[in-house]
Amino acid sequence: MYCIYISRVFSDRDRNDRRGGGNRSSSSAGGRYSNRDQNSRFSNNRDNSSYDRSSFKNRQPGERLRKPRWDMNSLQPFRKDFYQPHPNVLNRSPHAVEAYRSAKEITIKGSNIPNPNIYFEEGGFPDYVLTEIRRQGFGEPTSIQAQGWPIALSGRDMVGIAQTGSGKTLAYILPAIVHINNQPRLNRGDGPIALVLAPTRELAQQIQQVAADFGVSSQVRNTCIFGGAPKGPQARDLERGVEICIATPGRLIDFLERGTTNLRRCTYLVLDEADRMLDMGFEPQIRKIVEQIRPDRQTLMWSATWPKEVRNLAEEFLTDYIQINVGSLQLAANHNILQIVDVCEEYEKEGKLMKLLEEISNEPENKTIIFVETKRKVDDITRAINRYGWQAIGIHGDKSQQERDHVLN
Repeated sequence: MYCIYISRVFSDRDRNDRRGGGNRSSSSAGGRYSNRDQNSRFSNNRDNSSYDRSSFKNRQPGERLRKPRWDMNSLQPFRKDFYQPHPNVLNRSPHAVEAYRSAKEITIKGSNIPNPNIYFEEGGFPDYVLTEIRRQGFGEPTSIQAQGWPIALSGRDMVGIAQTGSGKTLAYILPAIVHINNQPRLNRGDGPIALVLAPTRELAQQIQQVAADFGVSSQVRNTCIFGGAPKGPQARDLERGVEICIATPGRLIDFLERGTTNLRRCTYLVLDEADRMLDMGFEPQIRKIVEQIRPDRQTLMWSATWPKEVRNLAEEFLTDYIQINVGSLQLAANHNILQIVDVCEEYEKEGKLMKLLEEISNEPENKTIIFVETKRKVDDITRAINRYGWQAIGIHGDKSQQERDHVLN
């Protein structure tokens, strides 16, 4: 299996796309809802694909939200340390631990760092999690999972820096499910216990599917909220009550301002692709959202790079955190992908592309993604490819959500 990456075929500028994928329904079913007040400890921007511009026209994002005055003495305590190290993990020698980290390109900073879980059975997960792991046929934890799980399950704040495709979603979703199942049930009017912020609807939907797959056995409900889709179904999910909310910042701010949901019950916060959210201008929204969450929450931040802006955010939002890095701190080409660069004149591009597509199409199972610079160019190239007899579908910001979902499926 191989992948061909085409550079400078239809654009004179480099483009990076680290978008997640998937098309999922807005909510997963479950049954953790309860009206037992005595069980609750908490009774008392621009996103090109998912930003709801009409909600913030002529005003600052979240300006209607009041910053809570958190009194740590009056907040009900909650549990966030669920990790019980496996004997194999405890007995693993420092030399064996360092050898594993070196082989997996794991570097780590922080205090009281737990040893990695080399096998799934060492993670201390309950049977309902291990059953789903086995059902899905996973062989062994990825690097970020092996080192990230014992940290997250211990209730520690952490920063995970790893490439897309490293398995980071499972690295924070499984501890989230364990965290949720050890909290009191939701009461009517309660917001989510775990909040995952993501930059785009596609990534949010991808995260939701993982949460649904692993949360169904313990009836952990989730919803996915993002702009560009009707608010009604998303609002109904939030009002019914969900344990996990996966959201793009713009739409979540909108629902918080409307009073559709709240974050008073949130004790587990995830910022996924933090570097990309900052690149897209979401810092004001992120700050407003984090203000609504109790300060003693557990926070996990994930990023592909570690620039100054992300470091500053980590220092502000996280407490005594552990930093895990898998691979290089700098954004680099994936060495598992064969990259062929063909620099050519503008008039040569279409002919070269069609010749390349002819070579690729010799294998029926081969697929091709072509990135171009403008929306108009997407439509022009799509028509040209179709004229040559290949099936092509375009996707860009002017497409409706229904059209985008159709393309991705």
